[in-house]
Amino acid sequence: MKDQLYNYLLMLGDNSMILGHRLSELCGHGPALETDIALTNISLDLFGQVRGFFRYAAEVKGGEATEDSIAFLRYDREHYNCILVEQANVDFAHVIARQFFFDVFQELQLKQLVESKDEEIAAIAVKSLKETKYHLRFSSEWMKRLGDGTEESHERLQAAVDTLYPFTGEFFHETPLEKEMKENGIGVDLELIKTAFDETVSQIFVEATIKMPESKQRMVKGKYGIHSEQLGFILSDFQYMQRAYPNMEW
Repeated sequence: MKDQLYNYLLMLGDNSMILGHRLSELCGHGPALETDIALTNISLDLFGQVRGFFRYAAEVKGGEATEDSIAFLRYDREHYNCILVEQANVDFAHVIARQFFFDVFQELQLKQLVESKDEEIAAIAVKSLKETKYHLRFSSEWMKRLGDGTEESHERLQAAVDTLYPFTGEFFHETPLEKEMKENGIGVDLELIKTAFDETVSQIFVEATIKMPESKQRMVKGKYGIHSEQLGFILSDFQYMQRAYPNMEW
């Protein structure tokens, strides 16, 4: 059970870590100063959530494991994030659509994790949920502004949604690990989350005048450690300092 809990904590933290890094790439590149700062703050919030999960993961693993070694010294096949959060910052519409889909899922997941039988996970979820509610409000409002804005903003957002929405199916593809965690009262029920996810997304799409894509589901192997080429580029940047200067101290 110790190994399963450790891997589940990695799964919970990896989505926020990879998306947090993607948002950090936008620092100084936002369409307006206020939005630039907001995206940077969301990135920092996500890394705060990661630290909570990885600190606990290090305790569970024991030995010389630390939150830093877990974050910076794993290879791509040892990451269990969904493929969606790896996707590139193509334009602002893609950034917002990716953030929106993740925020909807993350809020629903955290609401269930608050009731986890694992008290440490529940405590992390309580703190993270407060931040995620703001994230969802931010991304939802931008979905509506872009979708129901100018002709160009609408077209760009629709193109982003058409590209990214098919990746959301992976959120609800239950792995054997997630099933075990659910049955032990530690993890979440993805089927219940999917129902609420579909309702929220459909509602915002209507308000944003965005059509639901008809594209088929894309890759669903991220939670098994099989990723798109994007993750390799992310890790080469994200892990550079630790790998170039091992055990470096400031």
